[in-house]
Amino acid sequence: MRERRFGRLGWKVSDVGYGMWGIAGGEGGWTGADDSHGNTALDEAVRLGCTFFDTAWIYGRGHSEELLGQLVKRHPDRGLNIATKPPPKDRAFPSTRDSKLSDVYPPDHLWEYLHHSLKGLDVPSVDLFQFHVWEDAWAHDATWQDAIVEMKERGLIKGVGISVNRWEPWNVLQTLQTGLIDSVQVIYNIFDQSPEDELFPACRELDIAVIARVPFDEGTLTGTLTRDSRWAEGDWRNTYFVPENLIPSVERAQRLAQIVPAGMTMPELALRFILQNPDVTTVIPGMRNVKHVRSNISTSDAEPLSEELMAQLRDHRWDRQPTEWSQ
Repeated sequence: MRERRFGRLGWKVSDVGYGMWGIAGGEGGWTGADDSHGNTALDEAVRLGCTFFDTAWIYGRGHSEELLGQLVKRHPDRGLNIATKPPPKDRAFPSTRDSKLSDVYPPDHLWEYLHHSLKGLDVPSVDLFQFHVWEDAWAHDATWQDAIVEMKERGLIKGVGISVNRWEPWNVLQTLQTGLIDSVQVIYNIFDQSPEDELFPACRELDIAVIARVPFDEGTLTGTLTRDSRWAEGDWRNTYFVPENLIPSVERAQRLAQIVPAGMTMPELALRFILQNPDVTTVIPGMRNVKHVRSNISTSDAEPLSEELMAQLRDHRWDRQPTEWSQ
């Protein structure tokens, strides 16, 4: 497992991390979660060198944090980095231009959920405390700034991050200039290449870590979706992959499949594309079983993709705008 420097915080983290939404289950999540399989997958990831784990209170309403806290206790000497996120108070994912900071992240709410996370994780401090939604219009509001500064001063958090709304990598640029943000989590994959335009250069200049999420475009870039894909009742993918999204997603994945090199899977290609970019600190695929863990983590040690193949992948860029189903 290769490691990369986590921006100005200076941590050394695995370049393939672990996204923990999928193993949490619960309301608004992914169906089919099983703690036994999830814990086995988490332990295997640690064994293979994964050190960066991203969770959030909303994942299973605290259950994902509990799983991560138990993992840390099982591996006390591995130096695992814990990243979590407080939910927006209004429970609106994502925020919009009409969202008010006082409705989404008032100080008392931030403090309440920091304590929820500390309790669920059963740790004295969180390595990275990330806003789960964000509006750049809030950049210079002292209410969130004062809260996170105090959290740092009290040793309850070590770093502060922002998880940028889907397909809005621009919606954080002013906030980065405040000097208070240590990392940005953003959707970046073969289809979603727009973070390269403005966000990555800004992070490079300010020494801010980049966490690449949704590497498989919520499943499209695994090559397993079809026009008829459906999920169990309650699975959030039923509301995301509406026909307006599912059909063009499948069509684009089918075109991409034509250039996947022999002996390589589409998920492997997707991860290697992301890891090819030195601006990315770590990528956090969701992994629900040992098979996924082993195949995804193995990409860390793979050779770079050829310039010719990278040029072909550039042609698969898909610029999208947030809509009512994009969440």
